[in-house]
Amino acid sequence: MITGRTRVFGLLGDPVDHSLSPAMHNAAFAALGLDAVYVPIRCSGAEVPALMRALALAGGGGNLTIPNKRIGAGVARSIAGRPLEACNTFWSQDAMVVGDETDSVGIARAWASLGRPSGDWLLIGTGGSALAAARAARNAGVGVLVRSRSPERASAFRQELGAMGVGAGSAPIGMVVNCTPLGLRKDDRLPLELDDMPGTAAGLDLVYARGQTTWVRALAARGIPARDGREVLLGQGAAAFERWFPAEPAPVEVMRAALVRGLT
Repeated sequence: MITGRTRVFGLLGDPVDHSLSPAMHNAAFAALGLDAVYVPIRCSGAEVPALMRALALAGGGGNLTIPNKRIGAGVARSIAGRPLEACNTFWSQDAMVVGDETDSVGIARAWASLGRPSGDWLLIGTGGSALAAARAARNAGVGVLVRSRSPERASAFRQELGAMGVGAGSAPIGMVVNCTPLGLRKDDRLPLELDDMPGTAAGLDLVYARGQTTWVRALAARGIPARDGREVLLGQGAAAFERWFPAEPAPVEVMRAALVRGLT
């Protein structure tokens, strides 16, 4: 039962109706007997600051998804003592809204599940998810190339990566990462055409879908190692959970089971 003591966590973005974060986190809360609930909240960027403050300062928090991760970075204070280029997880600490970026944790897990392919990474997109992928690449010791429909955004993004200490990538490419929302809708074009895939690079799609995304299925049909975003979602979700409940290890297998149910 939801009461005045229930901690409320929300997913702030647009779209949010496809997300399995509510199922994953509510399963974790139930398994540990926590008085908390997680809800999807469709909102515009202009509404994000007020919603973040309301949720966090009431004792809850949440996550930010497309297209709000950069906006959240301007609202939350970093707990790591460094600027937040993008923020996907927020809560309160010392009566302040604080935040972190946990997507890179999930991306690193997905890269490991692909066998840690050697070579630099090609990122498709320049938003908050691409920043997280770039941070994961830096932590993995690989460089980054960027592809965007806008040369201006690509150029600005490369400068941003340089300021973050992310090295410029070069061939051979080890992994291509779709950091765009392409694939959420069945009629979306592919984030990168198969004939444009460099060499034997693996593919990581940050989008996830029942039966895998169209891009992942197409890559697999060509014998190219590929994963969709379910491992990323699990990894970032477990890391976010432990930010909100630092005394409770995330029940990863419970969370994984919730995702499996949602994707079958």
